[in-house]
Amino acid sequence: MVERRAFESLGAADHGWLKARHHFSFASYYDPDRMGWGSLRVWNDDEIAPNSGFPPHPHQNMEIITYVRSGAITHQDSMGNVGRTEAGDVQVMSAGTGVRHAEYNLEPEATRIFQIWIEPTRAGGAPSWGAKPFPKGARSGRFVTLASGFAEEIEAGALPIRADARVLGATLKAGESIDYPLAAGRRAYLVPASGRVTVGNVDLAARDGAAISDIDSVRVTAHEDAELVMVDVA
Repeated sequence: MVERRAFESLGAADHGWLKARHHFSFASYYDPDRMGWGSLRVWNDDEIAPNSGFPPHPHQNMEIITYVRSGAITHQDSMGNVGRTEAGDVQVMSAGTGVRHAEYNLEPEATRIFQIWIEPTRAGGAPSWGAKPFPKGARSGRFVTLASGFAEEIEAGALPIRADARVLGATLKAGESIDYPLAAGRRAYLVPASGRVTVGNVDLAARDGAAISDIDSVRVTAHEDAELVMVDVA
């Protein structure tokens, strides 16, 4: 089953400095039919104005993945970490027992991100943060694991998360197709950051979501050059 979640149907918030779309219930947006997808709890499509951002605030017991679509995000946290993550790259924060962090756009143009929250397999543990570049050319025509809770994928270069999940990225040229095997009992959620694609027999525009379940393989075909982000969860 592939269910399209049209961009226009997503929850929306405009705070001036932040324009957000919510694939799942978040903050003041509540939809009982969109509370999450497996252990995937949040997928926010955020546009952050220049020289603004999220001031210091706390989290605990959540895996928070930031995929930068354009611009750059500058991270600061109570562990003493400071880092700048650019377009196409990824940062991961395991909130664990508790952490405070801030995410600022210090660039002269708007920054656009996907903010993805996944529930951890176990509560607690010391908080941690990490970031890594993932060149788009290295994921041309194939899914690359960007963040993972599986040891073999972490050893292969994925950022570590404490969840029974993986975050993947791919780029496709117009006319290309890609297949992804979905193991029994698992779900996927896919969003094209750019480009029009078909998932199974369902057409998606850029920034639409596809909630995928009860199939053993996901086929994505690009109708124009496309950048894909997908989460595979229990």
